[in-house]
Amino acid sequence: MFRRMASRFAMAGAIGILLAAWIHLALAQQSNSSPDVAAVQESAPIPADQIPQNIKDAVNSPTRPAADRSLDAGRRPDQMLAFFGIRPGMKVGEIFAGGGYTTQLLSIAVGPIGAVYSQNPVFPPAAKRIGDAWQTRLNNPALSNVVAISKNYDADHLFSAGSVGGMSAGPEPGSLDAVVMNMNYHDLVLRKVDRDKVNRAVFTALKPGGVYGIVDHSAKAGSGASDVALHRIDENFLIAEVEKAGFKLAAASSALRHPEDDRTWVTAPQAAGARRGTSDRFMLKFVKP
Repeated sequence: MFRRMASRFAMAGAIGILLAAWIHLALAQQSNSSPDVAAVQESAPIPADQIPQNIKDAVNSPTRPAADRSLDAGRRPDQMLAFFGIRPGMKVGEIFAGGGYTTQLLSIAVGPIGAVYSQNPVFPPAAKRIGDAWQTRLNNPALSNVVAISKNYDADHLFSAGSVGGMSAGPEPGSLDAVVMNMNYHDLVLRKVDRDKVNRAVFTALKPGGVYGIVDHSAKAGSGASDVALHRIDENFLIAEVEKAGFKLAAASSALRHPEDDRTWVTAPQAAGARRGTSDRFMLKFVKP
């Protein structure tokens, strides 16, 4: 009798151990399957009196075109630049600069002793006007601290810009303080770009502790890349891709949140029309360990 009882207790103990092990494994797999966005508490917008002076000067600069200023209310560039910690003297890369709205802000914010490496792809004829607008902007002597990089995303060194006078015009690997991408990660997905390669290139370009700052339009949670035709991307999907390159999500800001956005409409400027600037957007700060 005692032998049977002992056998039952042993069997129950073994089952308990196996069950505990199974639960532990299931929880571990769940935690590794996708990033836990809730682990990073989204911060409130930065109070106006705490915006650094160099950023206020950049946003209020009289050298900025009226067309840029008309977008400021929806884009809140002071919040973006302050959240990413853009300071005078920094060396900053920008991916997919478009017409140069963010490029000019970065240029003024880092000042004459800083540098901005503004990258755009080689535009096809249908989008040539974007490249022309970018080049015209960069001809402004006020943006003399900007290095233009016209290079597709399959390049091994995304921010290298050849040489001038026998000297490299691009930054050395591991020397950038920050890299910014403003509302264009979804375009990399649309263009079927190898984002792993792009994110690894950014990781290589940044110094330890350097910031990879990304703003983009929110797709519905859990949608992955399925709504990219709306010019939106799922936040968790993006985080997983970026962290795969070695980055750590360090902070998130609610400054561009619009909870009233149902995330079903196209955010591209012409399609959005009067709704431009009212999409729900996430603002994420990744750091290179």
